Amino acid sequence: MNIVDTRIPDVKILEPRVFGDERGFFMETFRESWFRENVADVTFVQDNHSKSRRGILRGLHYQEPQPQGKLVRVVSGEVFDVAVDIRRDSPSFGQWVGCYLSTDNRRQMWVPEGFAHGFLVMSDSAEFVYKCTNYYHPESEQSIRWDDPTLGIEWPVERAGDVLLSEKDRTAPIFT
Repeated sequence: MNIVDTRIPDVKILEPRVFGDERGFFMETFRESWFRENVADVTFVQDNHSKSRRGILRGLHYQEPQPQGKLVRVVSGEVFDVAVDIRRDSPSFGQWVGCYLSTDNRRQMWVPEGFAHGFLVMSDSAEFVYKCTNYYHPESEQSIRWDDPTLGIEWPVERAGDVLLSEKDRTAPIFT
């Protein structure tokens, strides 16, 4: 696995080694000992899988007071994935990192606890899978408006009207 640093030191891009031939390919997507030694000393307790169509934007979501760290990847299609540092005592508070995750590049992004997370589907559809460091806790679910001007996230969209949002995401508060 290759680690790509981002402008926020705690957020990492992981690129697996892929072995392929005329039959297909093989790659290791997670090894606990390697992850603990090279990325973060965490335990994953839940895996999630979602499917969305082009233009769907999910986020920006976070959990408080029961936060989740997430190791995210795409198994079909392509998304633009974003992590926003919402840790008030962090030197990168209010900053964001974005990258494309796709079937083709096979990249993963580590989004630690204390970050809001969201993604925009760029392909006709995308299947998104992620490991979580804490169980889903509906009472801890929080959101930040995806197009908050103070964050200045550069989503790859031409017009805000091109983005399809849930009611919860459409009415999310701004970042404070």
